[in-house]
Amino acid sequence: MEITFEAADPPALAAFWSEFAGDELELTFVWSDAPKIEKNRVHIDLASSSPEHQADIVARALKLGAELADVGQTDVPWVVLRDPQGNEFCVLEPRHEYPGVIAAVVVDSRDPLASAQATGHPVVRSGDGFASVRPEPGPWLEFVRTDDAEPITNRVRVRWADPA
Repeated sequence: MEITFEAADPPALAAFWSEFAGDELELTFVWSDAPKIEKNRVHIDLASSSPEHQADIVARALKLGAELADVGQTDVPWVVLRDPQGNEFCVLEPRHEYPGVIAAVVVDSRDPLASAQATGHPVVRSGDGFASVRPEPGPWLEFVRTDDAEPITNRVRVRWADPA
């Protein structure tokens, strides 16, 4: 799976994400002068192995220039942040289904099940407002329901290999 970030300063954003992404994803950073004007449709969830590990990841991200973010989440056990160029990401509380560094790549969708099925990978789990596939190797690819308008820009994009 490849994630492409548009950035005003691709080398700086690449340096930030190199601290967190491990080798589970191929991250590409391309220059763009398009301003960040809305929540990204695609974001990364980082995994943690304990509450202390989660706190450490958050502290490291903040030290490297991330900021806490409010995207409308309520009382949730994960932490929402923005990287130094404004892209949202989450640091999840420990969950056994996410053993890697990257827990999931999350994509907003008006129809999560249809979006998951369109990948060509088997839908591993689905429920009210979400559907997930697990391309191997790599993190989960999760689609979550949104009623938001279609995004004006897609600063973060995901591309995955055909399962065939």
